[in-house]
Amino acid sequence: MTKLALLGAGKIGTGIAALLGPTGDYRLTVIDSDAARLERFRAAGLDTRALDLADSAALVEALRGQDIALSACPHWLTPAIGEGARAAGVHYFDLTEDVESARHIRELAQDAPTAFVPQCGLAPGFVGIAAYDLARRFDTVRDVLMRVGALPVYPANALFYNLTWSTDGLINEYCNPCEAIVDGRYRETLPLEEVEHFSLDGVAYEAFNTSGGLGTLWETLAGQVQNLNYKTVRYPGHRDAMKLLIRDLRLGERRALLKDVLETALPITWQDVVLVFVTASGWRDGQLVQESYAKKVYGRAVDGRQLSAIQLTTAAGVCAMVDLFVAGRLPQRGFVRQEETQLDDFLANRFGRYFA
Repeated sequence: MTKLALLGAGKIGTGIAALLGPTGDYRLTVIDSDAARLERFRAAGLDTRALDLADSAALVEALRGQDIALSACPHWLTPAIGEGARAAGVHYFDLTEDVESARHIRELAQDAPTAFVPQCGLAPGFVGIAAYDLARRFDTVRDVLMRVGALPVYPANALFYNLTWSTDGLINEYCNPCEAIVDGRYRETLPLEEVEHFSLDGVAYEAFNTSGGLGTLWETLAGQVQNLNYKTVRYPGHRDAMKLLIRDLRLGERRALLKDVLETALPITWQDVVLVFVTASGWRDGQLVQESYAKKVYGRAVDGRQLSAIQLTTAAGVCAMVDLFVAGRLPQRGFVRQEETQLDDFLANRFGRYFA
């Protein structure tokens, strides 16, 4: 049985526990600084431990004897948890979309005897695996366009949006610089810009630049692709409203206030849908060809607990990566990129099947 320390008892931590806990293949210890949050995990028969995750000595002590540390914590805790995993000699997985945090994990992975596998959720995460699978189908790839959104099924406010996951992560995506390859060269681009509109299954959407979703794919495809970018999908009108708040009213410079505004005004919903839409074009057998991958995933009950679509897809993404790693299907030491996973292997996995 694999001993796994799950750090973070929030929305995504709940989804991870719902997936991994019943398998009998993992012994979970859920660690969080909020003792009250741990009660429902303890009631489900899981080991728990209340711990200040910023206390590096206590964190290392808690991780010793574990096989894997899996962080479902906010991005600002990522460096400390990664350092704790390195010091404790355990394998490390996380869900971070924060570019700087991911770079820190990469530095920790250098010459490490254990594996460091960051950015294992939906975006970054699964979308990079799907995009790389499409890119490899061409003799010469030209464009790879990645679009992902977690949307309310029943939008009922002026933002056409409900909170479905971490508010801090949402603000991070909307305010931080984005990465892209433009005309064959790496670029940093502005968030909330380069708006485009498209329809899928008769529903109108908009997409715009957001930070973090590209993961390491820009490095993997550097020198091979002319244009590569990631955009978040929303219902039309959302981007203009958020730009008003973040840029015109300058709440992007007062993120704590922006978080309070969003969490006061926007209710959480479990009635959501995750949209993954990847398009790649290039040359094959002398012809310019385009291929696309499109998938919608809705929330569902797992082990008696209703999970939202974003909970399910994010948790399933990291659980599949952990499962594939334990099965020896991923590198066992150093820095591991998402796109080192074969899409067929991922979708055949008992957790990856939620995307299939």
